[in-house]
Amino acid sequence: MSEYKISTKCVQAGYTPGNGEPRQIPIIQSTTFKYDTSEDMGKLFDLEASGYFYSRLQNPTNDYVAAKIAQLEGGAAAMLTSSGQAANFFALFNICECGSHIVSSSSIYGGTFNLISVTMAKMGIEVTFVSPDCTPKELDAAFRDNTRAVFGETIANPALTVLDIEKFAKAAHEHGVPLVVDNTFPTPVNCRPIEWGADIVTHSTTKYMDGHGAAVGGAIVDSGRFDWMAHKDKFPGLCTPDESYHGITYAEKFGKEGAFITKCTAQLMRDLGCIQSPQSAYILNLGLESLHVRMPRHVENGQAVAQFLEKHPKVSYVNYPGLPGNKYYETARKYLPNGGCGVVSFELKGGRTAAESFMRNLKLAAIETHVADARTCCLNPATSTHRQMTEEQLREAGVPSGLVRMSCGLEDKEDLIADLEHALEAI
Repeated sequence: MSEYKISTKCVQAGYTPGNGEPRQIPIIQSTTFKYDTSEDMGKLFDLEASGYFYSRLQNPTNDYVAAKIAQLEGGAAAMLTSSGQAANFFALFNICECGSHIVSSSSIYGGTFNLISVTMAKMGIEVTFVSPDCTPKELDAAFRDNTRAVFGETIANPALTVLDIEKFAKAAHEHGVPLVVDNTFPTPVNCRPIEWGADIVTHSTTKYMDGHGAAVGGAIVDSGRFDWMAHKDKFPGLCTPDESYHGITYAEKFGKEGAFITKCTAQLMRDLGCIQSPQSAYILNLGLESLHVRMPRHVENGQAVAQFLEKHPKVSYVNYPGLPGNKYYETARKYLPNGGCGVVSFELKGGRTAAESFMRNLKLAAIETHVADARTCCLNPATSTHRQMTEEQLREAGVPSGLVRMSCGLEDKEDLIADLEHALEAI
């Protein structure tokens, strides 16, 4: 399957039915699996054989879909999680422990920012945030002897900054640690971070991969390229015996291609249980089958809406990497030559009052906290997710009261523009 184009992989990868088997991925809605002997099951618990015994760890439906995502990203192995947040936590915690340090882009989703800076800090894991626009020298200065990972988002949610993947990958590798990239917004249709040096890729599959607002989920893809044993002093969890599995050393037994995901499944999923349900995995796969068709339409609509808003007299500014005047336009051209996503943010003149009027008069675009859906949705953070902040706090956070985030769906772009025009006229 590796030689096929990505559009073919979206439809065909991950699952190949045998003679007389279901054409569509089957939903294995079972918590447990039967074995003839205790010896057969014992081999699974010793990681001496592949198979399934309890869906908290693995499930065949999930593994079919994970295999498809691995092929889409050009990775060696993958796993599904219960959400994108779980995917990012697992990806980092799999190689970090109390006393570790992470270098992260400061321009990331607020929930992930809190995960790393607050929750993981309670586990004794520190973080240094750097601007995505930092110089190589500034980035290098952020590393410490106990740094174990670098993290960033290809296109940040909701800031829409575009990560210079090669710059961050070079710095990570010079310090002997992997680069973890959240590729939710572009999806592998528009960017494959592994090709630019990323080692681990994560997704909130809830977004474009599902694409229909039907199932919450996440995914982790391992490139299979990072040499853990070459830096074994930094990664004892992968490079020293795991006594909870009879002394197995993951990096030795499963190699570069299998160590990371095997440990993440056998250890973290075993203990924390953030599994995606087989039903959700099935729904996700239905979304993946049309991902290559949907993403160009999202980009087309996002570009058209951004160009319309950029010229409107009631709009202060528009933030969209596809606009020639955007700060990240050249970076986007490098990493996202086919476009990035359908999310556009813009500030209305008139602040909170103008934004409230605008949102109230939308007819087609729904007011939701969601993004990356087949249906267009909008959000004014000042009156929703950030409503507890004062005007001054909003400005300091880079979320002015007149800011609107719009996720362009699959509708006709002329209808979307007409809806915007109507709502803008009402201000």
